[in-house]
Amino acid sequence: MADLIFYTNPMSRGQIVRWMLEEVGAPYEQRIVDYAVLGDNSAVMQDNDYARVNPMRKVPAIVHGGAVVTEVAAICAYLADVFPAAGLAPRDDEKADYYRWLFFAAGPVEHAVTNHYAKWDPTPEQQRMFGYGSFDRAMDALAGHIATRDYVCGDRFTAADVYVGSQVMWGVEFGTMPKLDPFLAYRDRLAQREAYQRAKAIDGKLIAEMQAKQQQPTESAQ
Repeated sequence: MADLIFYTNPMSRGQIVRWMLEEVGAPYEQRIVDYAVLGDNSAVMQDNDYARVNPMRKVPAIVHGGAVVTEVAAICAYLADVFPAAGLAPRDDEKADYYRWLFFAAGPVEHAVTNHYAKWDPTPEQQRMFGYGSFDRAMDALAGHIATRDYVCGDRFTAADVYVGSQVMWGVEFGTMPKLDPFLAYRDRLAQREAYQRAKAIDGKLIAEMQAKQQQPTESAQ
């Protein structure tokens, strides 16, 4: 068994962790966790076996040296810490921005985007009960930070950019975040990274294989 096991589905936030794994360059064993109940030996998200890895029955998750890590932002930060040679953990002078915006993306941005998409925007009276206040305020705060630098921590790419960047890249592509100029410029910078392109190619191939399998006609009962 590999020292690092990666549980994922290519049509999930597992793409973010795939990118991070490609950035750190650590060898890993991939285990695809299917959303559907299958009759073969594929890992299935609702199975009790997978629930022992993540009781939330969500992907992605990693098991490293027997220790389980879930939650995408936590996995990115963890991998940066345990594989320091990749240089993706924050330096002392970068820690304030690194942790601030990593957790801002995992908390206020994630909640603002999902709530706004579901049309659950808080009223002005409710906004102080929501950690992000309003969707527009959260978007403007993140865009304002990115507009003044190339990456989250300044001119150096870190693990925070894998997570924050993935939120932005997904958001502007699928319309869950506004196409503000700072977001678009940030997206374009990140898309040039070789590790990002490798990760996208891996997951793109997996998605194509899964879709082709779903389109295969089933045999008629004899």
